[in-house]
Amino acid sequence: WIEQIKSGSPITITEPDMTRFIMSLEEAVDLVLFAFRNGTSGDILVQKAPACTIRVLAQAVTELFHPGHEIKVIGIRHGEKMYETLLTNEECAHAIDLGNFYRVPSDKRDLNYDKYFRVGDAQRNVLTEFNSNNTQLLDVEQVKGKLLSLAYIREELAALREKG
Repeated sequence: WIEQIKSGSPITITEPDMTRFIMSLEEAVDLVLFAFRNGTSGDILVQKAPACTIRVLAQAVTELFHPGHEIKVIGIRHGEKMYETLLTNEECAHAIDLGNFYRVPSDKRDLNYDKYFRVGDAQRNVLTEFNSNNTQLLDVEQVKGKLLSLAYIREELAALREKG
């Protein structure tokens, strides 16, 4: 999008209401370190990352780089998803809430399923799926703050201001 703005072309988005998780490189590193400290072999660890709509992300980028820049909706592409899912319904049934993260322990059951014919598993969690549509959705100002925390964005803005 930055290149589209620099070239004077409209920013193209496929579906404004599509949602995507937002995670900085530092947050991704935090997730990896958390997984090393708190996970065991086979576990799934998911950070409770916020998300935003593509409309909000495009608006934040244009407000930072060129307020009022045209945003053109070109329509959803084949295979494109409206939202991202990090934990499915089945995984949520076993997920353990660790504050800013979920941990889904690996399935270490043996092949003796006879016991499950008499007694089922423990009660299910309330969360049925963790996706970019049911997490915290950021507004334009919050997304701008996230973007400004990225060195690449700050460098591009500085170069744009120098060019003038």
